[in-house]
Amino acid sequence: MKTRELICINCPLGCALTVTTDDRGETTVTGNTCPKGADYGRREVTNPTRMVTSTVKVTGGRLPVVSVKTSLAVPKGKIGAVMAAIRSLTVAAPVAIGDVLLQNVAGTDADVVATKAVSASGPSKGCTP
Repeated sequence: MKTRELICINCPLGCALTVTTDDRGETTVTGNTCPKGADYGRREVTNPTRMVTSTVKVTGGRLPVVSVKTSLAVPKGKIGAVMAAIRSLTVAAPVAIGDVLLQNVAGTDADVVATKAVSASGPSKGCTP
């Protein structure tokens, strides 16, 4: 039998979970105050996943980078490959919120999606005497 102590991150309550897996592979979760906590505990010991957030370089934009996130939570073991793909990516402005910048990143079925708009840089709008 294997036991893990976890803190649930599904809501602000932060329940202290005890997840036990028996010799047959059956998992029980205690300490949760809602069904989401039980689901989180089971997933965390069988196939932990995380949303990945980062930034991507932008050329020709008013900002040098755009914030991005994965459209789905990705397996923790693939986060390094996802980040490597994101680091190698450069996009051209303009970028709109929701634009898919990279599909099926690292074979995870998740897309890399822009979470901010970056407009193309235009002529300078400085003051004139």
